[in-house]
Amino acid sequence: DGWQARLVAEGWYERLWWREAQNLLPCLACYGVGWRLARAAPLLATVSLALGSTSAGWIAHDFVHGRGRFCAAMRGFGALMNGHSSTWWSNKHNLHHACTNQVGVDEDIMSDPFFFLWPPDPARDSRWRRLQHLYALPVYSALFALWRFNSARTVWSKRLWREAVPMGLNYLWMALCLPPAVAVGHVLLAGALTATIVTVSHQAEDLFHEHQDDWVASQVHSTRDAVTSSPFSEWLWGGMQYQLEHHLLPTMPRYRYPSAAPLVRQLCAEHGVEYRVDSELGVVRRNFAMLREVARAGAEEGALPTRTETVWSRRDGAAWVGSN
Repeated sequence: DGWQARLVAEGWYERLWWREAQNLLPCLACYGVGWRLARAAPLLATVSLALGSTSAGWIAHDFVHGRGRFCAAMRGFGALMNGHSSTWWSNKHNLHHACTNQVGVDEDIMSDPFFFLWPPDPARDSRWRRLQHLYALPVYSALFALWRFNSARTVWSKRLWREAVPMGLNYLWMALCLPPAVAVGHVLLAGALTATIVTVSHQAEDLFHEHQDDWVASQVHSTRDAVTSSPFSEWLWGGMQYQLEHHLLPTMPRYRYPSAAPLVRQLCAEHGVEYRVDSELGVVRRNFAMLREVARAGAEEGALPTRTETVWSRRDGAAWVGSN
């Protein structure tokens, strides 16, 4: 529309080399420190590598969304740093952007049997549901491991050898340069950090049981931003604290979202819709409160299933939580 055309004309989508360097350097520094300390200080190395891996995930997310030669050249960044296939991720993630929080369509809310976002039909219930808010963090830690599995399966089944090379280099690096505890530990910790961040901006918001004709309104009603409390958390969230800006302007470089946020807030005000935002702790608490509420609720006869394909191994995405 005219609003977005104006942003394009004003250069909001242009990438700046020095801002790209600002994103990459801390990420690479975390990897370098973790690699250097892997045997001398394995716990510190695990934390450093997990922070680098989390950051690499956000950077790869930005590159795959982005357009132009630079982003095209950097599409393999996630495979090299985290063993994640851009093809697998794109196929799942694009659907999430198109049909955010649409039940039966959006893979990112197909989280059962690990997590239920609404009381299920008794036939699809799990005895573990009542504990889902308690075991959330340990299960969240499996996120990157699951993404690695899905990525490897996709690359193998589709014969994506160009993606297999950087993925193979990542596994070779972990096998040769990291102790097993550090290699596994940083994947689990990065998964916990990433899953915590990516779930809170959508899961406790509006869910849609049918197709939404007003795409912009559906994005606003299904998304919540977070206000970070420090430069460190601003970096750690990797642009996902500006979730609504990202969903409305997905190909815009993430470092432009802080400046775009007032424009999006104004757009919401002009159309009389709530611009949903909370503190970073507030949005996390809101999500865990939702998990606890659903855990304590009784099953509901006739509740809609999350998916039409109920056999996990047959699903193309097969991920219980996605990347925003």
